[in-house]
Amino acid sequence: MFKPLSLFVGLRYTAAKRGNHFISFISLVSMLGLMLGVAALILVLSVMNGFDRELKQRILGMVPHATLSAYGDELKDWRSLAGEIEGTSGLQGVAPYIQAQGMLTHAGRVQGVMVNGVDPAFEDQVSIIGQHMEHGTLNDLEAGEYRIVLGELLARYIGASVGDKVTLVLPEASVSVAGITPRLKRFTVSGIFSVGAQLDANLAYINIDDAARLKRMSQGAVDGVQLHFEDLFQAPALVREMARNQDRMLSYSDWTRTHGNLFQAIQLEKRMIGLLLFLIVFVAAFNIVSTLVMVVTDKRADIAILRTMGATPSVILRIFIVQGVVIGVIGTLLGTLLGIVLALSVTDLVAWIEQTFGIQFLSADVYFISYLPSQLQWADVSLITSTALGISFLATIYPAWRASRTQPAEALRYE
Repeated sequence: MFKPLSLFVGLRYTAAKRGNHFISFISLVSMLGLMLGVAALILVLSVMNGFDRELKQRILGMVPHATLSAYGDELKDWRSLAGEIEGTSGLQGVAPYIQAQGMLTHAGRVQGVMVNGVDPAFEDQVSIIGQHMEHGTLNDLEAGEYRIVLGELLARYIGASVGDKVTLVLPEASVSVAGITPRLKRFTVSGIFSVGAQLDANLAYINIDDAARLKRMSQGAVDGVQLHFEDLFQAPALVREMARNQDRMLSYSDWTRTHGNLFQAIQLEKRMIGLLLFLIVFVAAFNIVSTLVMVVTDKRADIAILRTMGATPSVILRIFIVQGVVIGVIGTLLGTLLGIVLALSVTDLVAWIEQTFGIQFLSADVYFISYLPSQLQWADVSLITSTALGISFLATIYPAWRASRTQPAEALRYE
């Protein structure tokens, strides 16, 4: 079977057991370094993609993409406003809301909380909470029943479960014959949700009519409307345009003001970590350079013999390019395979380690989610693999060029 001389000799040099074990060791180190660099790059970028996905789906699925509200006053006719903006391109859902900050107490425990007054009939249009209910449903929040749905971590902090009575304390004070007292209201826990994020520790839901009575708002008034868009990145521009097209003065906000810094931090970390890990691949490529330089020095006599037998400089060049490329291809493919396996299993692996050893790597008190996510993107895999192969090829050019410049007479003078 026909096989080009440069390919045949290059593969023989790669597979042959060298008398110089140090060169063999350096070749193995180069291959392992490239493999670990590629695997680490795929794994870390997959984890960063996972954080990015969880931020979009969980955090930004629980908070509104944008809100519209009246300037410093109640929004008294939210249904007419919803009707006016309903046909806006890209708008998927509109729901009223009333927000209040306070403290929840139960069994002597106190925890700060953000209370959302919502209408269960509309909330599913703008939030994913209905998909993450562990106990009960949002429909249990009936007007006048004073029921409350708590985040799983919040319920754990105050020791509350479904059916328990909790007390909501608002910062507004009430003046009575007994003096100035904080505004208190007893609620019955009717449900618990869990999205695996920091929101589980500081968010609660009540019926919007109960929230209006608690804040002493006028009949039918709300704080504003929540908006959900098909593309959350278009939310800032679309909500700004909606507010400008209204005859009345409206205040608007969007997710970039509340969670934009977190999203930008994840993107920046992904780029910086990717750049740093690419340096590992470059270091492995430099090892290929040093390996081939030593091989060229070790094979000077063989190169001279090949030259005297008629091998041209281009043949010698291709022989050592083949040898370096083989090291790069094997290291890159092994690293790609290892990185894919780790990226697909790291979430379960970390969960098993946490369960086995009773430790927690990501606490919802500190991080915005309580587990390690991972999302493998084949575009990242192809970019990393092709870049590593390209770097490996470029690393072979100088040593191979040095080999092709070897003069037979000089090489054989002292042999």
